[in-house]
Amino acid sequence: WDFLILFFCLPVVIFNEITKKRLLGDVSCRIVPFMEVSSLGVTTFSLCALGIDRFHAATSPQASARPIEQCQSIIAKLAVIWVGSMTLSVPEILLWQLAQDTSPVSGVVTEYCTMKPSSNLPESVYSLVLTYQNARMWWYFGCYFCLPILFTVSCQLVTRRISGTEKKTECRGTKHSQCESHLNCTIIGLTIIYGLCTIPENVCNIVVAYMSPEMSKQTLDLLNLINQFFLFFKCSVTPVLLLCLCRPLGQAFMDCCCCCCEGCSPDTASSEGSADSKLKTEMSSSIFFDKPRESPPPLLALGTPC
Repeated sequence: WDFLILFFCLPVVIFNEITKKRLLGDVSCRIVPFMEVSSLGVTTFSLCALGIDRFHAATSPQASARPIEQCQSIIAKLAVIWVGSMTLSVPEILLWQLAQDTSPVSGVVTEYCTMKPSSNLPESVYSLVLTYQNARMWWYFGCYFCLPILFTVSCQLVTRRISGTEKKTECRGTKHSQCESHLNCTIIGLTIIYGLCTIPENVCNIVVAYMSPEMSKQTLDLLNLINQFFLFFKCSVTPVLLLCLCRPLGQAFMDCCCCCCEGCSPDTASSEGSADSKLKTEMSSSIFFDKPRESPPPLLALGTPC
């Protein structure tokens, strides 16, 4: 979803800032806010799901006893996250519409998106959209800012408390502890990036809600541009941060790139390197679910019994 934001929403915003014309017209005024809010929802619910996964990993009695999560279960979770985020963002499609304004100085007609429900909507739908518009600021702040941060912090505190208790009672593997700590740091890093990039938008929403009559249109447009810049920054940094911090995912990405560059024809040395990286990936914990840690096969003795 981050790539969709960068490949679709970013060109539309840049084109609008340069030409003062809205690319795709009224369609982009409705689709861009819908995709941006859906991005916040996908990140929010993904962080919550990862926090639950880390909690289950900490409360599991033994790492080797954890069953591999079925593919259907993973697809169901992803469907709930994506479909739920898109469903909660549907009011954005009905809330925005294209408007035009003529500059008093140059006389140039500029196009911009305004938050104003269409009067052609049915009365019941129109009232629901107006209710969403009035509660939009606090809905943003509560669901897309407080929920992921509080959820991640709570899960991390509980996980650290349980892990500290287990370390006192039983000695767990050093590699396992390091891997769990590394995954926890990955989730904390993603949450910090998300929180820093959404703070300006929530502050701007509160300022606009209470001071919009006293602010000029140029100031409001500048605040909106700043909000979108931080959203694009978050969408750019999140995949890179995930590839750098999550070693199995980063190693798999590099293996795919090397495989495509070399034409999938590695030599003996590269095959040994890929086998070694595959073994490291299997021994590492997944970011979404915990695979059972299987010990590598015993090395066979070479040469004669002497």
